[in-house]
Amino acid sequence: MNDAQLLQFSRHIMLPDFDVAGQERLLQSKVLLIGAGGLGSPIALYLGAAGVGELTIVDDDQVDSSNLQRQIAHGHADIGRSKAASAAESVLALNPSTVCHTINRRLDAEALGSQIAAVDLVIDATDNAETRFLLNRICWQQRTPLVSGAAVRWEGHISIFDANRHDSPCYQCLYPDTELDDQLNCAENGVISPLVGVIGSMQALEAIKCLTGIGESLVGTVLFFDAKFAEWRRIGLSKKPGCPICANPSEVT
Repeated sequence: MNDAQLLQFSRHIMLPDFDVAGQERLLQSKVLLIGAGGLGSPIALYLGAAGVGELTIVDDDQVDSSNLQRQIAHGHADIGRSKAASAAESVLALNPSTVCHTINRRLDAEALGSQIAAVDLVIDATDNAETRFLLNRICWQQRTPLVSGAAVRWEGHISIFDANRHDSPCYQCLYPDTELDDQLNCAENGVISPLVGVIGSMQALEAIKCLTGIGESLVGTVLFFDAKFAEWRRIGLSKKPGCPICANPSEVT
């Protein structure tokens, strides 16, 4: 780190268990963020501000006026722009040294696989069940940690799935394929605006912990938040017997 970076990240470096070594690991890290909306906005901003070295933001949508209620990476002047580009611009305004890549189209399995192979960690900030299952499968195949979060109405949750941990379940242990139609999204059900900030910020925090190896991750745990009553609940999650993704990883295709 140069002198400017030592000053910029001084509040991290002051932490005894973080120090210069932790910041160096962040500066060298590469993260793939899928989604630049309600969850993706705080994730992108906090990872950029924290000093993540390289951030690839994927979103095939454009900013709409209805997004501004909660998607804090975008402003009124960004309406009609690519969400990925708008979010990257906001990240660079905080930290110009972060290398930002933007992809403003939906990626198929092959393209996602190539992107995931190039990073240290993937963050799921989508509200699309099909994409979530695809991300889970590819991350498990490539042994890339996946930070997953969701928020709708007044409730949200977060967890981490990591094939490098023998005790880690995967996303499909939490939501089997048969529950695809039961998952809710904000467009159809609404969401209270600060909730996505709470869950997205927690995803950014868990990503930083995972990238630096500091603290205890949420692998094997789902953290639920009820915003209406300000209640957090921790629920253990184990591998689901017969899970097609993680029960027999050698058979995943």
